[in-house]
Amino acid sequence: MNEIKRGTAEMTAAMLISGTIGWFVLMSGQAVTDVVFWRCLFGALTLLVICAVMGLLRPGILNLKSFAIAVGGGIAIVLNWLLLFAAYSHASISIATTVYNTQPFMLLGLGALFLGERITFTKLFWLALAFAGMAVIVEGKPAETAGMGSYATGILLSLGAAFCYALAAIAAKWLKGTPPHLIALIQVSTGILMLAPFANFSAAPQDMGGWSILVTMGIVHTGVMYVLLYGAIQKLPTHLTGALSFIYPIAAIVVDRLAFGHVLGVAQIAGAIIILGAAAGMNLGWTIPLPRHKNDHLSKGTIE
Repeated sequence: MNEIKRGTAEMTAAMLISGTIGWFVLMSGQAVTDVVFWRCLFGALTLLVICAVMGLLRPGILNLKSFAIAVGGGIAIVLNWLLLFAAYSHASISIATTVYNTQPFMLLGLGALFLGERITFTKLFWLALAFAGMAVIVEGKPAETAGMGSYATGILLSLGAAFCYALAAIAAKWLKGTPPHLIALIQVSTGILMLAPFANFSAAPQDMGGWSILVTMGIVHTGVMYVLLYGAIQKLPTHLTGALSFIYPIAAIVVDRLAFGHVLGVAQIAGAIIILGAAAGMNLGWTIPLPRHKNDHLSKGTIE
């Protein structure tokens, strides 16, 4: 199997795993804080073994500044999990995951603010399109939630999760060249320290079924998923990585439909298509053709 095929298989598996996490969160029966704590704990144990096998625990790999940035990214990624998992019970897994995929646009703004990256006409177009899709989803709330703030709360939580993910991505950009599995280990270890004071240990599962859900989230959805994701990123061109990333929201929508019977309304489907289409345009670098004018110095094609 060549690198592209292997990377495609790894990325596909990572996105399918990610698409099932909402089911595990809801079926765990645990408070969101407890779910994230146990995910961090079992994920840290898994990543500790992986990093040890890969020889990433030797001294000198990280300096103090890099370690501090990794910890900051860990705080952001843990807040991201808390907000996203909390959104599931308000706006459904499907809607929460779709809204969460506005993260490229959060990263666009943060990249311009902190990294001096240029915001182009094309990127602004995709941003405006994503905002339109968001408006459609907000207006398309299910009838059973009319007069209630739960649906709007779920959308706001998802947007907050996307923003925190973008912060973690900025931290990762600053850590370019640092082994990603070690970054992940620092992130989940940070989560353990953050959430241990708030974890309700008396509410821990009382049977093997409950524990198996939490252990699976730590080992499979954190440890294994990180290994697959980072392995794929190293093998695949950026455009293919971006394209395959859309397996995640599609898988989440399918899981939500099969496991919980949640069916999106027409407006919600339209909004989801608009948001995911805009995110695809952003991730895959699609350009917007402009009309040509005889004396227009921009008439060579597109603005990027």
